Amino acid sequence: MSLFSPFNDPAFQDTPAALQPLAERMRPRTLDEFIGQEKLLGPGKPLRLQIESDNLSSMLFWGPPGCGKTTLARVIARLTRSEFISFSAVLSGIKEIKEVMAQAERKSRSSQRTIVFVDEVHRFNKAQQDAFLPHVEAGHILFIGATTENPSFEVISPLLSRTKVYVLEALATPQIVDLLHRALADPERGLANTHLDATNDVLFRIAAYSNGDARTAYNTLELCARSAKAADPAATSDMPAVRRITRELLEDLLQRKLLRYDKAGEEHYNLISALHKSVRNSDPDAALYWLIRMIESGEDCLYLARRIVRMASEDIGLAEPGALALSLAARDAFDFLGAPEGHLALAQAVVYLSLAPKSNAVYTAYGQVLDDVHKTEADPVPLHLRNAVTGLMKNIGYGEGYKYAHNFDDKLTDMTCLPDNLSGRTYYKPTDQGFEQRLRLRLEEIRKVKSRATEKG
Repeated sequence: MSLFSPFNDPAFQDTPAALQPLAERMRPRTLDEFIGQEKLLGPGKPLRLQIESDNLSSMLFWGPPGCGKTTLARVIARLTRSEFISFSAVLSGIKEIKEVMAQAERKSRSSQRTIVFVDEVHRFNKAQQDAFLPHVEAGHILFIGATTENPSFEVISPLLSRTKVYVLEALATPQIVDLLHRALADPERGLANTHLDATNDVLFRIAAYSNGDARTAYNTLELCARSAKAADPAATSDMPAVRRITRELLEDLLQRKLLRYDKAGEEHYNLISALHKSVRNSDPDAALYWLIRMIESGEDCLYLARRIVRMASEDIGLAEPGALALSLAARDAFDFLGAPEGHLALAQAVVYLSLAPKSNAVYTAYGQVLDDVHKTEADPVPLHLRNAVTGLMKNIGYGEGYKYAHNFDDKLTDMTCLPDNLSGRTYYKPTDQGFEQRLRLRLEEIRKVKSRATEKG
């Protein structure tokens, strides 16, 4: 048997449903069944229009596991009028690639198009990726690759330049809950005929545990379905006994205690508020407690990472410029390591932010500027700040009066850069905390030099 198989080959497609995992059976078959990636596949979005009109170009899907890369490729296979061939980068070598490319070249001469889907394309070495290149360039194939790694580093530049990269996002917890509800209600491909019952709380726990990976969520639900015990039916009832997925069963399967938490309700907002305010109050012990409590409750760690990045800008700001860089590094570390190893990076960031000097000067300045922007958005840019690109622009005063700071001794001028009716307005007021103390002294020095320049003028 070949290491590659056409997607529409019955031997490849018609595996008995009873032998397929739930995640495989529940794969969306149409774009309307697809959940998530609305930025790419929502009504009227370019990628959706290309798929529906069968007017595709070569592309790469980049996103975390379980976000729908392979599923989207299979939906394309069903909607396209092309032959669809699927490669696995784990199993296929250059010999197999060249054989398929030769077949695709012959078919292209008779106006038959071949779509080649390569899963885990980052696992192909340079020589294997090179084997696709001339056929993509000549139009013999339409190439679709899927990868969890950054294509800029894992896909050769010539192939990357000939493909459009689409970034797929991890599914949000509510989206995964919707998928689990769909599986429980589907009698054909799902679990409706097994008479399972699960509360929204249990489904949320499964979804949160999956960390954005729909495949993991389906696998957990299927494991629960196999382990759930039937409740004792009423003696007079002809209805089949309901099999309940309980919190206790889920705790046994996940081998972890499920703490009280409701991501969609008040407890979620209470806990994230406690974390943020503990960091703001420079209390590393409390901040660690609330962080770990949210992690152990099943919170999406990328959500926590985003909130930590926000804290770095809102509450620390320029009092410690390294706070933002360290917070972003913690996010990247979690994205790279996953759970549980990546939890430590989040904890490190929370402790660092808690102990850092605090300033909300930039946050406050942003709000004040935003108010003025809304009031003065129609104000013109002062003429001296405009570039005189043409002779006409120069003749009507563009650039007239502009002072090039590098031509002055202090690299400063008394030139105003705000609109005329905002001249003299001060937004950023640095504190005396941390690095911002140096910025305050520098700002005072700048104002003194500008004042002297104005007096001389």
